[in-house]
Amino acid sequence: MNWTKLKNIFCPDNNFSWMVSHAANPFAERMSEGIYRIYFTCRDAESRSHIGYVDVDFNDDFKVVSISDVPVLAPGELGLFDDSGTAMGYLLNTGDKKYLYYLGWNLKVTVPWLNTIGLAIWNEAKGTFEKYSRAPIMDRSDEDPFTISYPSVLLENGKYRMWYGSNLKWGKTQDEMDHVIKYAESNDGIHWNRTNQIHIHLEHPGEYALSKPFVIKSGDLYQMWYSYRANGTVTTYRIGYAESADGISWKRKDEEVGIDVSPEGWDSEMICYPFVFDHGGTRYMLYNGNGYGRTGFGIAQLSD
Repeated sequence: MNWTKLKNIFCPDNNFSWMVSHAANPFAERMSEGIYRIYFTCRDAESRSHIGYVDVDFNDDFKVVSISDVPVLAPGELGLFDDSGTAMGYLLNTGDKKYLYYLGWNLKVTVPWLNTIGLAIWNEAKGTFEKYSRAPIMDRSDEDPFTISYPSVLLENGKYRMWYGSNLKWGKTQDEMDHVIKYAESNDGIHWNRTNQIHIHLEHPGEYALSKPFVIKSGDLYQMWYSYRANGTVTTYRIGYAESADGISWKRKDEEVGIDVSPEGWDSEMICYPFVFDHGGTRYMLYNGNGYGRTGFGIAQLSD
């Protein structure tokens, strides 16, 4: 693979009280010919995360044509699993329903944070996403006792398949965690059965976190892009890549990903949180650069 970087599309700059900075975890939904709604995670002045979006015209140099003036999802009330923020995970459109899987954040005292997965469902009559429950649909469990993170979800032959992040331990510093990618299945997209098997393992020297998998199926091949943290002397995020014949057994091929940091500019320190999709016969990648989305998100085009 070889990706050609095209543009830094959007970076918030005090647009609203809830959209002060960051545009992390971009996820595109096709709205009409050439127009895509790109959801992302932004932060308010207190660093609480909200989900917003911009509409982007692919026929006009990826121009932002509108910005959401209210959050798609906002933090929950004090004490709930998402009171510190809601972060964009995965939007699954099955034709008759739209499920938005999101991360609920809690800041902690003994460890930095607790993440769990929540669900919001599109209400066509109201034109809004509504939270399914005040509790997460995937909480901590014996299989995932510490914290869980960003899901990628496919619906195949009536079965929902989820790849998600799971932390195996905490330490005195953040780089003492072991954050890997696991797998779960569901009959309804709401209640999940976990396998407690690690499907993407830590491999690089000093690597301690794999984050935000994004899975597509191309013919008989499953492809996954994700972020990995630390590799030898490199301590910031890079984008990785893996392949599988069944979505269960994966082979990491990070050396084939075809995209890295730039020599300078908005994505010169790190690249992370990829979202890959096809438009007009061309494959594109949305991704974040420096500061976990602090410099916004950009787009790259597959060149081969």
